[in-house]
Amino acid sequence: MVDGARLIRSAKSGSDWTFNDLMAYNITVTPQSPEQFFRQNHGTLLEGVDPSLLNSSLDDENISDAVFEYLGHLNLATNATQESFIDAFAQKTLQILGFVERGLILTMCLLDLRSMILLVLQEDKTVFSRSYPEPQVIAEAIAAYQYNNEKRLLRSLPPLDAMTIPCITMVGTRPIFYLVPVTEALSNAVATGQYPEAKTTV
Repeated sequence: MVDGARLIRSAKSGSDWTFNDLMAYNITVTPQSPEQFFRQNHGTLLEGVDPSLLNSSLDDENISDAVFEYLGHLNLATNATQESFIDAFAQKTLQILGFVERGLILTMCLLDLRSMILLVLQEDKTVFSRSYPEPQVIAEAIAAYQYNNEKRLLRSLPPLDAMTIPCITMVGTRPIFYLVPVTEALSNAVATGQYPEAKTTV
């Protein structure tokens, strides 16, 4: 077994993080079932969604323009060779599920214009990509913690010792959900290239 404390830690972009970086900063990922992760009835997530969205195709003539547009994005993203197709599909999915409302902007994250990053989205991976979005989205969650605390200081609010950052990676049209607990100790360890004694479990 690799001793993460002995691994070399160097400054790098979050988009360059690999599984070695997770070990180097004492971060592990534990898979959970949907029931464990969401802790609620999945059906409530689809309340208010047009039912034809779930059982229609682009060939159906009796669907709304919004459903036709969404299914078009799904079709392009299903066999995407361009990352922009998956970007657009991920953004449309969050919009249609009601995650984007007034005062929020969705790019690579869900950003509340008045305060902080609410969710990190790593959506630029095609099914043909050989990169691994999991380490990258965890690095982005750590960056979101740092950004959020900087915003709090600018508003004369005390920084938070810990935040749990919701994250989604998209591989093709398949979402994977994460809750990344980021502490001040982990943030400082990454900023200074040190091995944190406390393990972070995602």
